[in-house]
Amino acid sequence: MTSTDTHDQTEDSGPDGYAAARLRLLTEKARSGPPRRSALAGLTDEWLAGLFAAGAPGARGISLVAVGGYGRAELSPRSDLDLLLLHDGSAPETVSKLADRLWYPVWDLGLALDHSVRTPAEARKTAGEDLKVQLGLLDARHVAGDLGLTTALRTTVLADWRNQAPKRLPALRELCEERAERMGELQYLLEPDLKEARGGLRDATALRAVAASWLADAPREGLAEARGRLLDVRDALHLSTGRATDRLALQEQDQVAAELGLLDADALLRQVYEAARVIAYAGDVTWREVGRVLRSRSVRPRLRAMLGGGKPAPERSPLAEGVVEQDGEVVLARAARPDRDPVLPLRAAAAAAQAGLPLNLHAVRRMAAGARALPSPWPAEARQQLLTLLGSGRPTVDVWEAMEAEGLISLLLPDWDRVRCRPQRNAVHLWTVDRHLIETAVRASAFTRRVSRPDLLLIAALLHDIGKGWPGDHSVAGEVIARDVAARIGFDADDVTVVATLVRHHLLLVETATRRDLDDPATVRAVAEAVGSQSALELLHALTEADALATGPAAWSSWRASLVADLVKRVSAVLAGQVPPDLEEATPTAQHERLALEAVATGAPVLSLRAQTEPPAEPSDDPEPLGVELIVAVPDQPGVLPAVAGVLAMHRLTVRTAELRALDLPDGVDGSVLLLDWRVAAEYGSLPQAARLRADLVRALDGSLDISGRLAERDAAYPRRRGVVAPPPRVTVAPAASRHATVFEVRAQDAPGLLFRIGRALEDAGVGVRSAHASTLGANAVDAFYVTGPEGLPLPGEEAVAVARTLEETLRA
Repeated sequence: MTSTDTHDQTEDSGPDGYAAARLRLLTEKARSGPPRRSALAGLTDEWLAGLFAAGAPGARGISLVAVGGYGRAELSPRSDLDLLLLHDGSAPETVSKLADRLWYPVWDLGLALDHSVRTPAEARKTAGEDLKVQLGLLDARHVAGDLGLTTALRTTVLADWRNQAPKRLPALRELCEERAERMGELQYLLEPDLKEARGGLRDATALRAVAASWLADAPREGLAEARGRLLDVRDALHLSTGRATDRLALQEQDQVAAELGLLDADALLRQVYEAARVIAYAGDVTWREVGRVLRSRSVRPRLRAMLGGGKPAPERSPLAEGVVEQDGEVVLARAARPDRDPVLPLRAAAAAAQAGLPLNLHAVRRMAAGARALPSPWPAEARQQLLTLLGSGRPTVDVWEAMEAEGLISLLLPDWDRVRCRPQRNAVHLWTVDRHLIETAVRASAFTRRVSRPDLLLIAALLHDIGKGWPGDHSVAGEVIARDVAARIGFDADDVTVVATLVRHHLLLVETATRRDLDDPATVRAVAEAVGSQSALELLHALTEADALATGPAAWSSWRASLVADLVKRVSAVLAGQVPPDLEEATPTAQHERLALEAVATGAPVLSLRAQTEPPAEPSDDPEPLGVELIVAVPDQPGVLPAVAGVLAMHRLTVRTAELRALDLPDGVDGSVLLLDWRVAAEYGSLPQAARLRADLVRALDGSLDISGRLAERDAAYPRRRGVVAPPPRVTVAPAASRHATVFEVRAQDAPGLLFRIGRALEDAGVGVRSAHASTLGANAVDAFYVTGPEGLPLPGEEAVAVARTLEETLRA
């Protein structure tokens, strides 16, 4: 926009003219991105310059300076105006009146303003004391008044910054690290802060400050584009919400995507993640270089004194063929030829991960520039180097990201592009799909001593979610891709089949253990048929745990570990040709019989609470207890399941597993007893007394306790915060899940009283619940119910579908 164009739009320097021109600019669809930000800054410059000229005509020794984002001429629609009124101290009354004439019109328009009034000496002193002020002044730009005053301040501030860089840059790095710890990583967050999160706009500004110090510089390739992309997203966020916000909330992402002309919110997040990854990686490289330079500066004078002057040659220690260590980084040997050695990138990456050292940026770029695709199948060395890289533990992450930043991973594994920066819209997942795959490999590397084929475990960990991003079930799509990739990497046909099986069934163990009745022979036999062999079961067990640990804390616990270990033990017995006793009809224990006889004698429910103290099958860092076993014996009557579930919900007890069955009484004892054997845990605080639970259960069964009313009162007293609207509940009939019962699978938003509502709906439908299996992942409940008709048989197909539909409608209400 030229000054003439701007003047035509503003018409005058008054607030009305500026506001009208600003509105026209922001609603002009033809202009967006950097041109609009620059035009908005120019428009604002002219308006403020007019206010300055009217407030201090002919004044000398005063200037108006834009700093921060406004200083960079990067005004988003709702950006703050960061202004400094600079003066030489000769006319304080004039400066005070001028400040009022400048600030009040800005406030009157409802614009956010960050302002200060200082002399050059005061500005310099404040910058020396406050790092954030100094960073803002590095982008100082003259708007109006005495140009010489502004120029002198800029020169002084830049000189101070360069002179103080050895002290200020470590402080700036600490500031960035503290912010990253507090705000998280932009490239993985579902609701990221575009400015404050690691890899966001603040980090991009910090890299500009490092470059201004002349001490080090950030990798330039793609950095400006990544920063511009985040600014574009912030512009669209401001326009779509009408607010000055940097947080890209879930409910606003579709609208922001539409504002930017993108397909959907996933496409938006993927662009944001790509940009954040570029900035974060540039930051890693830059801060590493800053550290190297500062260390070199502190050591070199002493070395020169010892050696009599001259610059010592850097030490180079060999790590692998064509790969050496230098200055704490992995670089290429002088004789290395990336264009003639296609395995070199994997060899360098494996050596770096094994040594726990970063890959040098220039080495990665040199390999990327000369890299050639590996033949298919890969040479044995290439496969071994990939496995070494994947098995190196935590250092694998940084090395993999360095390779990915320069396109080497996509060259080695073309299927990787489908999952690169792909968001996972599930609060349980901490990472994007690609990072989750690497995290799973890192976790799996700790289990390589407990499996007979660690190579297959690591490859399966890398590929288990590779089908995400393709239509349909990602496990089914992933099986096809994994089969192709494993063959291309050089595994033989039998190994390829095992890898494909692991990918296809990587969710089988945890889903079965938490959602199915393990006492039902059909459950265990189905898993055994899917897995096929003891060796595959061993690998699948390790992969299941690695996958869950890499997902997030909500996906794994000592409780889940114990359920999966129990299932693996049962499946292993079937694969060995044995039929464990616990696959037959469960035999009541002495405690079960005692409670049942007491229930018959009293005609009322009796219960027992017993802490579950046995350790999990595998060592775990998770301090979560296995829970408390709740056993309830009740004279057979309608409404037992909703009554027990409702009482537990009232007492804020979470149900982890639930089993309900009729108990055969000893000969000579009349009556029928229902036995409920459940695992529960307190949401918070301590467990209630068994006597209180029993008293409430008696009242619930005789109808004197209004459970629905009590739960509704509690919800009204503690209203939930408004948040993202949850998807509707879904009820399905699991095909061929059991020969003895019909299995309903319920997926819904987890909430207190959910199991009570389900139990009451099933009771109303006239079906009996044989067992129930509760599973919660984040905010999502996935519960399975084994039900039978009045004759104790599975429901006919049409009736089962009708009951499922009725239950789903009840939960939607």
